[in-house]
Amino acid sequence: MTDPTITQLQPMPEDWQRALAVVAHPDDLEYGCSAAIAAWTDAGREVSYVLATRGEAGIDTLDPARCGPLREREQRASAAVVGVSTVEFLDHEDGVVEYGVGLRRDIAAAIRRHRPELVITLNHRDTWGGVAWNTPDHVAVGRATLDAAADAGNRWIFPELGERGLEPWNGVRWVAVAGSSTPTHAADASAGLERAVRSLLEHRTYIEALTDQDPETYARDFLTGNAAAVGERFGGKPAVAFELFGR
Repeated sequence: MTDPTITQLQPMPEDWQRALAVVAHPDDLEYGCSAAIAAWTDAGREVSYVLATRGEAGIDTLDPARCGPLREREQRASAAVVGVSTVEFLDHEDGVVEYGVGLRRDIAAAIRRHRPELVITLNHRDTWGGVAWNTPDHVAVGRATLDAAADAGNRWIFPELGERGLEPWNGVRWVAVAGSSTPTHAADASAGLERAVRSLLEHRTYIEALTDQDPETYARDFLTGNAAAVGERFGGKPAVAFELFGR
């Protein structure tokens, strides 16, 4: 039973057809919101992924030249589990992504290409809440994505994109931030949670380097625990939380 004293999260908007998820690394979406994405693609909505890096600096025991292609393959397989077939990489350098005009331009170009109504990104704030420090890549990409949602619709910002045939797109209606410590909305994870577990498990090389725990136990415990915690603010249903910025 839902505690009436807990502030409840609002349902995510449903009146959209195309979404673009923009994050820094392979596995960012799988740790955050792939259960929601699975439910959305089941409903016939189109979701595409854009990643700033290939996560090549993410595994200490693997040289980046070997790690990057491996993590790209794992990301494509992971996306396919939740019904996403379009996965693009922007080739920024893992671990040292810089917020700035170049990153904004690359993300604005992706938004113009895909023309989404909903843009999804990951926590852009310094911490995950409290004293759990966020990574510079997450902060840079999340912040740049929020800015690029507006840049994409302004023909006088990055006019060179128009010269490349990428016409302005002012159709982004929301930017949804996963992993926020101050969420406002949530999406029901019930139907997509099992596929979210399988999707995270596609990042097996990364998980095995991260923990000695059995990968499936680790993935299932992490995702179901988070979904249940969010569900306490969403009518008792397992859910994925977002901080939603309207435009």
